[in-house]
Parts: sequence; structure tokens; C-alpha cells
Amino acid sequence: MQPSDLRNLNIAIVGAGYAGAAAAKALSLLGATVNVYEQAGAVREVGAGIGLRPSTMDRFRQWGVFDAIAEVSSPSDYFEILTATSDPIAKEEWPEIATYGEKTHLIHRCDFIEALLGVLPEGMVHLGHKLESVEDEGDRARLTFAGGRSVTADLVVGADGIKSVVRALFGDNQPVFSGEHAYRVVISVADAHGLAVDDNLRMYIGRGTKVYFLPLRHRDQVSFDITALCPDPTWAPKVTKDDLLKTVEGFDPRIVDITRNLDMDAVNCRAVYDIDPVDTWHSDSVVLVGDAAHSMLHHQGQGANSAILDAGALADALKEAGSVKEALASYQAARKPVTDELQRISRQGWTEDEINDVFPGQKPNSQQPSSEQPQD
Repeated sequence: MQPSDLRNLNIAIVGAGYAGAAAAKALSLLGATVNVYEQAGAVREVGAGIGLRPSTMDRFRQWGVFDAIAEVSSPSDYFEILTATSDPIAKEEWPEIATYGEKTHLIHRCDFIEALLGVLPEGMVHLGHKLESVEDEGDRARLTFAGGRSVTADLVVGADGIKSVVRALFGDNQPVFSGEHAYRVVISVADAHGLAVDDNLRMYIGRGTKVYFLPLRHRDQVSFDITALCPDPTWAPKVTKDDLLKTVEGFDPRIVDITRNLDMDAVNCRAVYDIDPVDTWHSDSVVLVGDAAHSMLHHQGQGANSAILDAGALADALKEAGSVKEALASYQAARKPVTDELQRISRQGWTEDEINDVFPGQKPNSQQPSSEQPQD
């Protein structure tokens, strides 16, 4: 699109998470008028650490925000996979390092959101806007929020996550229970029993349980994550210390000791959901990005990375295409095959024997929505 057309483009982004904040930055650099509408009264991110891949860091460098992210993250060279008892299985350099000349950066989710929002112009993000409906009017779309306020835009970007309201325009893809729980907490390096020795991710694999150590050495902390098969689909399950200890039976005694000493009030416990692939991501004036388009399980560590790359690809498409309509088709063509494959691979996190232990005669991720739907 011509620079003058981009400057006249009015864009409304629904959601101020990874995808929304990244899209806001990328699209505002085109010269468009961008407003972000977030339902929360304050942006707060729970959970623990994530890894930002070299391609993601390369996007941040293009957008001029690399330093803001690097300041609150730790560069990592490789990751290791070990048995439950700490015997080595594999040690590999992070993919893409040679391609982009960047390292993977390990970062706390809260720091990541704050850094992204911190590089947006003041007044761009509007809190307390809970979306109730979106109407596609062809060459523009209308958003209506709780309380009756409405806005129209030339382009609406649905970045409103796994429970997306915007996605309803394109199908009824509901969250699907994966058959697993994730228990996440941040601990100090001093409490890591010597397992946080550098800036590299380590994953310990036991039967029906995976334990992730993701160092956040810029914080002098470690993100400690237990992912375990479990049939309970409750979105925010009630979990006891004994429940956690059962998941790490037979693991390295140091991992068991870390689990035994956890402050349960600090542990974030959640059932893990994704969605089935969405066939169409866009109309002529509405488009999906991030989890709204392709929420995936965390086994490949690609949820946040995919959201950032979506934002970059959408901005590229708008700059290169002749119209918004052409740009949205080009964006979907570039990103959907990649994320469809990541969604598929991410569902292959367990062996048949492990699944049969917990789900005799059936599989989680059976492509059917769970009757237990996520709650706010």
C-alpha cells in the first residue's frame, strides 16, 4: 500500500497481550493510526518464563525495540533434554542462531509484556474495554464494548487470545483440553539446588511428567515448570503439595526437594488448552493474530514467538500489498501453514503408553472441545 494510504488507515486492536502489543508496535511504524482495546483494568501477566527465538529477536531489532527486550532477558545458546534422573539425552544449539545472528532470550512473561507496552506511544492502549461484539461491515468493522461504547475501524485485529470474541466471525473453534496440567512458579537461583548453572533451558522427562528449568539470571531467578498428564479439565484446578510431589516421583532428588519446598500460594496451576486450526483468519476488514488464530500447546515454546512473527508478517503484508484485502490474504498465506504445523507438532508431547496410563482407551486432544470451558 502507498505510504499515504497507510497513514490514513485506522486500526483497532483487541487485546494488549503479546500479540496485541507487538501488532500495535509493528503497525504504528507504518504510520497508521492504531488503538488497542484491552478488557482488563490493568495489564497483568501471570505464569513464568518463556524463550524468545532468534527470528523474534530479529523482529525486535527491526522495530527498534531490541534493547528494551534485551535489558530484561538473558541470552541463551542452547537447550538440554535429560531423563528424570538427570542423564543426558540431547544438547542442541537453539534453532535459527546461525540464520539471524541472534541468540534466544529467556524472559519472564511479566517483563515481556511490560517491555512491549513500554515502547508504545502514551494513550494508544485503552484499558477497561471488554469486547461484547464485532460487526463486519465489509470495508470496515465495528466493535461494541460493555457499557455500550462502540468504535469503527478500517481494520480490526483480533489479538484477544484463546477465548477470542473476534474469532467467532470465522467459526466456532472452542478451547480443547489437552489432558495435562501446568504448574509454574519462579524461584530464586539459591533455591534451585545447583541446577541453574548457566543461561540455558533444561527439560527433564519422566513418565507422564516433564520438568522445565528456564533460568532468568538477569533476575537471579529460575522459572520452574512441571507439566503433567491429568484428566481434570478444570481451568484453574485446586492442587496440593502432595499432588505436585506425586508428579515428580522418581525424579532427581534435587527436583523433588525443590518441589517439596515450593510456596503453593506462588504456584500458578492451570489446565492446558489449545484450539483446533481455524480455516479462515480474515475477512476484508477483520483479521486474527496470535492465540486468537492458532492457540497451541507449550511443548514447542512457540506461542509467544508465533504471535510476534504474526505481527511482523501482517505489517509486511500491508506495506507490500495493494489493498487491505490483498494484505490480509497474503498474511494468512504466509503464516497459517507454519502455525498449523506447530499446532500439530505441539500435540505430540507424550507417548502412547503415557497417554494410556491416564486416559485408558482414549486420547486427549481428540479434536473435540471439552465440556469444561475456560473461565475468566
